[in-house]
Amino acid sequence: MTMVDRGRLLADRTDLRPRDRDHLRALIADWTLVADLAFADLVLWVPTWNQTGFTAVAQIRPATGPTSVPEDAVGRFVAKGRRSELDRAYASGLIVRRQSEPGRKDAAYEAIPVAFQGRVIAVIARHAGSRDVHRGALEEAYLRSADDLFEMISAGQFPLPEGLSTTDAPPRVGDGLLRLDATGTVTVASPNALSAFHRLGLAADLVGTNLTATATRLSRTPGPIDEAVALVASGRSPGSAQVENEEATVTLRSIPLQRESGYLGALVLVRDVTDLRRQEKALLTKDSTIREIHHRVKNNLQTVAALLRLQARRIDEPAGRAALAEAVRRVGAIAVVHETLSQQEGEDADFDEVADRVIALTRELAIETDVERVGSAGLLPADVVTPLAMVIAELLSNAVQHGVSESAQHRMVTLSLKRNGRRLTVEVTDNGNGLPADFDPNSSSGLGLKIVKTLVTEELSGAVSWEPRRPAGTRVVVDVLLP
Repeated sequence: MTMVDRGRLLADRTDLRPRDRDHLRALIADWTLVADLAFADLVLWVPTWNQTGFTAVAQIRPATGPTSVPEDAVGRFVAKGRRSELDRAYASGLIVRRQSEPGRKDAAYEAIPVAFQGRVIAVIARHAGSRDVHRGALEEAYLRSADDLFEMISAGQFPLPEGLSTTDAPPRVGDGLLRLDATGTVTVASPNALSAFHRLGLAADLVGTNLTATATRLSRTPGPIDEAVALVASGRSPGSAQVENEEATVTLRSIPLQRESGYLGALVLVRDVTDLRRQEKALLTKDSTIREIHHRVKNNLQTVAALLRLQARRIDEPAGRAALAEAVRRVGAIAVVHETLSQQEGEDADFDEVADRVIALTRELAIETDVERVGSAGLLPADVVTPLAMVIAELLSNAVQHGVSESAQHRMVTLSLKRNGRRLTVEVTDNGNGLPADFDPNSSSGLGLKIVKTLVTEELSGAVSWEPRRPAGTRVVVDVLLP
C-alpha cells in the first residue's frame, strides 16, 4: 500500500464526518484481505468537498498475483463524468461492473460503493485480470469470497469490529484460508491451511469437518480449553485465537460473512506460527539467562565489596584504609551496572537510572555536598554502560573529594548528560577551587585519572578534557560516539 498522508487528504479534499473517516481508516487497515482474495488492485476514491469529482486516498496491490495498476494513484483527482462507473456506484449504492467484450485482454474493472450508516461515503475501484481466464477451484473460491466481502462493503457490513484477540501475528490469505458454511463445516481449505492443521496433528482432511470440534480437539494445552478458540473457530464472531499443542501453534482469524438474508458462513485465515513462537521463547529464555547472570554477578560483587570493608576495618594505616575504600566504591559502581542490567529487558540499559545510582553512592562520600544530574542519556548498549558508569563514578568521586571549596557556602557537583544522535556528551562540574596550576592530565600519576583516560580512549573510543570553570571550579568533558 502506498505511504501517504491519508488523514490530510481526507481532511483537505472531502467534507466527510469524523466517523466516516474512521470507517474508511478501518477499511484500509483490513482491505489487504480483500485485495488478496480478489487477485486485484484496489483504489479508494472519496468525493471531493464540492462534489466535482473523486480523489484517490489509498491504494493496495495483491500479494496473490501480479498488479494491474503499477502506477501510484494516490492523490489523483478524477472529475465527475470521466469515469461513469464511479459516478453510478456512488449515486446508486450498487456495485457497477464494466462490460468487457469476450476475448479482450484488458483488466476487468468494478466500482464498489462503500456504505456507512446508510450512506455511500466512498467508492472502491477494483482492477483485476479478466475473469475469462481459466482458474482452478481454489481460485474460484477465493473470488467468491471476495465478492461476498464486496457485497458486505456496499451494505456497510465490512469492516467488522474485531472481537477477542489472543495473537499478535495476524494471518494473511497466502498463509492459509478456510471457508465455513452456516453450520461451521469446512467447505474450502487451501493447501497451506491444511498443512498447518496437519502440523497440529490432524491426520484427515479438513473439508467436511466441523472446525470448532477439530480445533478444540487439537488444542491440548495445560489447563482448561481456551474459549476464544471455540468462538473464533465457529466463524460466528470476528476475532483471533491460537490453537496450540506440543507439536505446533496455529493462529486463526475469523471473518463472518453476512447478507441481508442472514449469516452465510465465515472465512477463517490460518497461519502456522510454530517456528515464530519457538524463536520468541528462545529469545525470552536467552534474555532471562542474561538477566540472571547479571544478577549473580551483582551479588558476587557485593560480596567482594563486603569483604573489602571488613578488611579495611582491620587496617590501622589511613592510606591503606583509604585505598580499600576506593576499591569498595569502584566495585560498587560496577555492581550498580549489573543490577540495572538484571532488571532491564533486552540488551540495552537505561543509563539515567545507572547514573542516579552512581550519584547515590557518591553522596555517601560527601554528605555536605549536593550532587545532582541534569539531562538524559536514554538507553545505551551494555558494553557502553559499564565503562561509562566507571568513568562518571571516578569523576564524581574526585569532584566531591578534591573539587569543592571549604569556604563555599553551597558545595555543588553537577553531572550533565547531553545526547545528540550518536554523540553523547558527559560533563562533571563543581564550584571548588579549580585545577592546580601545575595540573597536567598526561603526566598525572593518580589512579583515578588513569582509569578515566583508559576507559574513555580505549573502551569508549572517546575524548576527555579538563578545563577551569567560571567563576570558580572545574569542568570535565567526556565526548563519546555511540555505536
